[in-house]
Amino acid sequence: MITRRDAIARMTMPIRALAHRFAFLILLGAAGGVLVVGKADPRIFERTRIAVVDAAAPILDAVSRPVATVASIVEEASHLVHLREENTTLRQENARLLQWRSAAQVLSSENEQLRDLLRFVPDDPATFITARVIADSGGAFVRSILVNSGRRDGVRKGLPVVVGAGLIGRVAEVGRRASRVLLINDLNSHIPVIVGSERHHAILSGDNSDLSQIDYLTANTLISAGDRVLTSGRGGVFPPGLPIGAVTSVGEEGVRVRGYVSVDTLEYVRIMDFGLEGMIREEPTSGRSSGH
Repeated sequence: MITRRDAIARMTMPIRALAHRFAFLILLGAAGGVLVVGKADPRIFERTRIAVVDAAAPILDAVSRPVATVASIVEEASHLVHLREENTTLRQENARLLQWRSAAQVLSSENEQLRDLLRFVPDDPATFITARVIADSGGAFVRSILVNSGRRDGVRKGLPVVVGAGLIGRVAEVGRRASRVLLINDLNSHIPVIVGSERHHAILSGDNSDLSQIDYLTANTLISAGDRVLTSGRGGVFPPGLPIGAVTSVGEEGVRVRGYVSVDTLEYVRIMDFGLEGMIREEPTSGRSSGH
């Protein structure tokens, strides 16, 4: 196998041969002169011979240098090319690692939410459907989410919707493949609740903001920031004891409640069926078509 160094040596061979001939002629002429001088004085002959060799040395050195110099330059250039290729490869590998890290973060977030759902254990026996959030807001409601489970999966209007931390809303609209969930802070949401350790009965109402409002509290009821808000079970729509949120402020604007769950990053929910008689029933769909 021919290396770069061999190729360069072949290219410079004619130049080296010419330089060697030139040096040979110089040495030959000098040798003749030395022979003539040497007959007269051996010491002069020795000094002359050394002087000729010293004079020819730079020529021979210059002839040998181009091959080594060019080979060194070629090797350096080859090294730079190799470094550039290695750098490109490293950048590509880094980009792939970043993509894998992003995918791993998404999977980690989804797994955490699924584990959060598993941590929710209701007191009453219930069946449930796990659904993915596929859109937020839209429809006739300001505060709502759309999930990818519908009538074909057993979803019915009015069913409570929870995550690991507690209640986030109820099913308001049902399609065959998807359903819309009305969140607790929507203006149309009204949930019977109990507040604080004294278990004061009230209604939790949404107003389309990030917080909800406590209404219909008994006069002179003592409520403090941090008091827990749970479903009371009145009305038969929600079972008692589902956690909803905590009181954030008590003042002239009323009692404000922040839900335990932030829906901004919500990906999975659990639609619960407690088999309650007070559940909102949908009108049966008639299979008959009008004909003339």
